[in-house]
Amino acid sequence: MHWSERQQPRPPGEDHGPVRYGPPAPDPGLPVLPELAAVLAASAARTRPEPPGGGTILREAACGYWGRRGLHGGPEGIAAAPGAQPLLLALIAAHGGDVLMPRPCPATWMPQARLLGRPAYHVPTPAECGGIPDPYALLETVRRVRAEGGRPRLLLISVVDDPTATLAPPELVREACEAAVSEGLHIVSDETWRDTLHRPHDTVLLSPAEMCPDDVTVLSDLAGALTPSAWPVAVARFPPTARAAARRARVLDILTALGALVAEPVARAAAHALGEPGAVTARIRQAAHLQSHVAPAAHRAVLTVGALARPPQAGRHLYADLGPLRTRLAARGVTDSMELEEYLSERLGAPAPGGHRFGDELGALRVRLSTGPLLGSTPEQQTESLTAVEPLKLPHVARALSIFAAALDELR
Repeated sequence: MHWSERQQPRPPGEDHGPVRYGPPAPDPGLPVLPELAAVLAASAARTRPEPPGGGTILREAACGYWGRRGLHGGPEGIAAAPGAQPLLLALIAAHGGDVLMPRPCPATWMPQARLLGRPAYHVPTPAECGGIPDPYALLETVRRVRAEGGRPRLLLISVVDDPTATLAPPELVREACEAAVSEGLHIVSDETWRDTLHRPHDTVLLSPAEMCPDDVTVLSDLAGALTPSAWPVAVARFPPTARAAARRARVLDILTALGALVAEPVARAAAHALGEPGAVTARIRQAAHLQSHVAPAAHRAVLTVGALARPPQAGRHLYADLGPLRTRLAARGVTDSMELEEYLSERLGAPAPGGHRFGDELGALRVRLSTGPLLGSTPEQQTESLTAVEPLKLPHVARALSIFAAALDELR
């Protein structure tokens, strides 16, 4: 399939089923921070959900969080939902028109557009990073879509990217955003992973909302760095414009229709986390320090067998291209990313979702590998990993990396 080809919903008879094409299972993550568990427990008797879009306490906490990152505004410009999926669905529905997104992209993006029956287009990313489209390819895609009678209206990007675990350089982000805005596209910037940079003092992160304040809606799933994935909550920050206010109202209508309301105990815990007290910021630093050691070790194991992968800079994954090993994989009956997913998941003993889930071609032998299983199999081991100065020297981490490397080494 050519990169500029429109991605339409599959007819029912061609559905490959949720197991192979649905979103991959979420990473269970690290043990729950005791301080957050205490806040949740203290609110457990609250049985009513938050109002559509979140209550005042949660929205004000989100304002403070973004204000500390240079994105100022009031709670009237915030909307919350029980997870990123319903919130993104509401955002896409509220904007209308065709949707553009980079290839590869987070596994939930294309299903959202398909569910709404929206034409969606993948645009290739630059060589340096994932998460944003190549600016020239974006302009060419918009031109072709319009020539075919389409109505491109919305661009989804992730400056700190899942699945590739890369950070887009500010100059490339600016070029991509300026290209999008010049063509009348509104941008949804998914910044779920912005607080998971492995070396935050050595990298520069610039939000698209800082560059194009009137044309960017920021989305963040708090499960990226602040809350456990089992406590679903995500927040969106809308631009300070009258048009954005109308779109926010439409988003709230859609969330109401979906019944997508945040549970009040979860909202209280999320608001506490968004306030970034000492325990939360310490956990974020510990997790980043841990991944800054474990992720490069996993990356080295991938390169050692002759596969390709960009160096991971954030998050809990890396994205590997096993195309150079195609002949050896074919001898084992692995000829596409679905078969690669099954093959590696069995050998690694952990989910290894194939690139087809992230918008890549089925024939491309790409896979997202999680670093989570390398941190320990019990809460005690994971906590020990978090607090270790040199986590690679811990026996359980060294053993997990050895098993990981051995499973890949079989492919040589």
